[in-house]
Amino acid sequence: MLKNQIVSFDEPEWVFPYEFMEVGESFFMPTIRPAYAHYVIDKTSKKVGVVMKTYTVNEEGLLGVRSWRVR
Repeated sequence: MLKNQIVSFDEPEWVFPYEFMEVGESFFMPTIRPAYAHYVIDKTSKKVGVVMKTYTVNEEGLLGVRSWRVR
């Protein structure tokens, strides 16, 4: 039984669709680490010259982030 134990986990490896997105399009990424997801999206989108706006959201009962291409 896992009562009161810390369980480590690894996030899945994500492939972001920046190059294929038009301005105004968005994607949802479920995660239990939304602050880290904000950081990763910000850093990786800048590398390909895309500007994203990301918010922590709860969609259909899933915690995650939704990110929109703004430029």
